[in-house]
Amino acid sequence: MKEIKVQDAQLSEAAMKGMDAFLQVIIHAIRKAVGGEPTVEVMQALNADQMTLLCWDTLHQEVMDGGFIQLIHNGYGPFIFKNPFAKALNKMWHMRDLSKMLYEVHTLWLENREVLEMECSDEEFMALFEKYPQFDDYDDMFVENEERWTEQVAHYVDENIEKFVVIENE
Repeated sequence: MKEIKVQDAQLSEAAMKGMDAFLQVIIHAIRKAVGGEPTVEVMQALNADQMTLLCWDTLHQEVMDGGFIQLIHNGYGPFIFKNPFAKALNKMWHMRDLSKMLYEVHTLWLENREVLEMECSDEEFMALFEKYPQFDDYDDMFVENEERWTEQVAHYVDENIEKFVVIENE
């Protein structure tokens, strides 16, 4: 496993700013250590908790920006739905409601992935939201629960910090 280091002062300062800043310090350190986007090789260099956090970050960014259709269209469907991400959220992180929702969206992804993952113009992409309204409730559910789920993620990371990073004193 790859050893990922963060400075204690940087982590403490981020924690004072809130859960989002705290998580971003750790996520940034993991992404920097593996060269940005997760690949098969990268996944093998990270432990399950580090990978789950990267999946959370990708899910969070994509869904908050453009919903599940955007996440799928941008090619993250396999990263989110083919990994044991939802299972880890349920079994290890005790986030059953998010895990359950992801299993439901996984079914929609399987049914519609060919069309949603196709290259298309901006106009055609925007039309996907009207053509596939079944994702709307899940987008809304994610936005409505985002703060609570982010808090749960931050709490898990804080309580298990040694699974994510090595904290160094300067």
